[in-house]
Amino acid sequence: MTDDAILAHPTVRPAPGSKFVSPQGTRAIKDGIRPSAYSTVPDAGPKPPWLHVKLPSGSAYEAVREIVRTHKLNTVCAESKCPNIAECWGRGTATLMLMGSVCTRACKFCAVSTGNPHGWLDHSEPGNVAEAVELMRLKYVVLTSVDRDDLADGGAGHYAACIRAIHRRCPKTAVEALTPDFKGQHEAVATVLDAGLNVFAQNVETVERLTHVVRDARAGYGQTLDVLAFAKRHAPRTLTKTSLMLGLGETDRELEQAMDDIRAANVDIITFGQYMRPTKNHLPVQRFVTPEAFAGYRNVALAKGFLEVVSGPLVRSSYRAERVLDHDNVGL
Repeated sequence: MTDDAILAHPTVRPAPGSKFVSPQGTRAIKDGIRPSAYSTVPDAGPKPPWLHVKLPSGSAYEAVREIVRTHKLNTVCAESKCPNIAECWGRGTATLMLMGSVCTRACKFCAVSTGNPHGWLDHSEPGNVAEAVELMRLKYVVLTSVDRDDLADGGAGHYAACIRAIHRRCPKTAVEALTPDFKGQHEAVATVLDAGLNVFAQNVETVERLTHVVRDARAGYGQTLDVLAFAKRHAPRTLTKTSLMLGLGETDRELEQAMDDIRAANVDIITFGQYMRPTKNHLPVQRFVTPEAFAGYRNVALAKGFLEVVSGPLVRSSYRAERVLDHDNVGL
């Protein structure tokens, strides 16, 4: 079926890389990336056994899914095809994705659809998010979002409204925000921090050399480090956090340099996980990192002074995020 046919019949499930119209009326590219030369490049090999996960199921998972559906929420768990959705939702937790499911950027590792929402926002979302957090009885919630370069503040004010709504309704719930880079605008970062956070996160994603290959051109290695450094200066008591995906072609020397750069920005927490290709249109996997290698990277990072290091094949930036407040170096 052609892109135009899919746009004319929005009930048809669009194929990865094809055009579709979101429920909010945004014309977008399904899963973010169109077919390209990458689409014919195979991964480094078959998925190893340590990366196989069970299909999501169970009463706790179904309960969370129903709350998400009835409150018209998006979750990064579903939109980014996270392999831990069964474990996390089975525990009755979820990472909520704000400001819709269409991102203005098109990073070559990410399965979130891309388009231009032209300023659309759901102004009932802060209340819906807070109610969902209460219904899920969360002690710790991660809020993340698509990039919204179509908004003057990148959506920082909307983030802050959601955080404040949670604090009003669930004052004992700890809040982590995994935010966009807001184009490096410190004022926007401060708006989110001033709403009251336990953890502020912005992901470096990969080593400096691969940033222009992996991330959207509007993102940047130095820009992310600057955002993280500002966050710690502005709110010293707020923990700061970042994440790297492994298996994109980075070297151990480059990883160590990235760790040093991140520590120089006074980041407290770092996570390492295996990059897994969401669709054939995304970047191919260059290597599958063994659990033993992940354990080694964790030891290196701890030696460099990070407060917490979570490292493993299935780790994503918000995986077991609630345990960071225990200060027990959770690892894996």
